[in-house]
Amino acid sequence: MHAIILAGGRGVRLRPYTTCLPKPLMPIGDEFSILDIVLTQLAQRGFDSATLAIGYLGNLIRSYVGDGSRWGMRIDYATEDMPLGTIGPVLQILDRLPDEFLVMNGDVLTDLDYADLLRQHMNSSAPLTVATYERQVKIDFGVLATKDGQVTEFTEKPTLTYRISMGVYGMSKRTLAEYPSGIPLGFDELVLDLLAKKQPPSEYDFDGYWLDIGRPDDYDRANAEFDSVRGTLLKGA
Repeated sequence: MHAIILAGGRGVRLRPYTTCLPKPLMPIGDEFSILDIVLTQLAQRGFDSATLAIGYLGNLIRSYVGDGSRWGMRIDYATEDMPLGTIGPVLQILDRLPDEFLVMNGDVLTDLDYADLLRQHMNSSAPLTVATYERQVKIDFGVLATKDGQVTEFTEKPTLTYRISMGVYGMSKRTLAEYPSGIPLGFDELVLDLLAKKQPPSEYDFDGYWLDIGRPDDYDRANAEFDSVRGTLLKGA
């Protein structure tokens, strides 16, 4: 099983921390970086190889990870000379990928079973499988609905519930084969294109632990909670 870890972003939302350190190397707890946790989890789930898509401060990531032997994995690299979005880095190395593979953001902290997601994708006919998570957003205002200059509905400080993408995907080479390499392509553009073609992605519904470490609030929460969730995230490590 092969994973592609997207680790080339500039981490703008986490500045000033990411001025000198790429986001995947941000520390979690006293011992680990985000990337260390991700690679440990992948190895525990049976992934034997991974490609790190690097760009901003990529030399630091390459120096830290090396060939992956510390995790018992074979790790190679794909370098972005310019930002290529979520899918663009994958298109650059499509010819050296297996038929099905995992793609994930390098700033995800979760106990998702990556291997199970990839198995579900491989056993389906879906062009893409998206791990999804329920997120609630508290609106701190009274929310109005209006029509023709009149208020038709009012809700005081509602909580809205959404299903969101976790930044982890099962992908197939055949799905991406028609897209040109070297041109930026975002996950949003890929999904909208698949929907327009009536080739809807599949959902992998997840309700465990998940944080997007690219958000400052979630990064602070991850460090505050790490001691209590370490056993869940890093079984035996």
